[in-house]
Amino acid sequence: MCHQKLTTDITEFKCSDGVKLYLNPIMDMFNGEILSYGISMRQTLELALKPLEEALEIVKDSRFRTTVHSDQGWHYQHNKWVKTLKENNVFQSMSRKGNCLDNSPMEYFFGLPKQEMYYGEALCSFEELKKKLKNISIIIITSE
Repeated sequence: MCHQKLTTDITEFKCSDGVKLYLNPIMDMFNGEILSYGISMRQTLELALKPLEEALEIVKDSRFRTTVHSDQGWHYQHNKWVKTLKENNVFQSMSRKGNCLDNSPMEYFFGLPKQEMYYGEALCSFEELKKKLKNISIIIITSE
């Protein structure tokens, strides 16, 4: 069933202007749909929380328990993240240390845009890369 098992992670892209772009999507593992995402120049708590709050709005009427799976990044261990999940009756699941297979659906997703528009291409600026990611997100994100 949709909205039962969600996964999230943050990936990094280097940009030509010396900054990095961090992408944080939340994916429904039922169908691979990206429910929400965040883009930032820094790995902030807000980068993790804003997409979570948007995804929780989408899944709030689910008849089944929702689980959000992540790695053990500091964002996902932060009190605000944990509290937000508890307040919304969402179960938290984290990978064991060094077990990347648990997060393989998200890693596979990250490979798609990186393969198609990043690897082997000249680096572009933060704003150019952000625009490219938003353009492809029209296809993969149904909540916008």
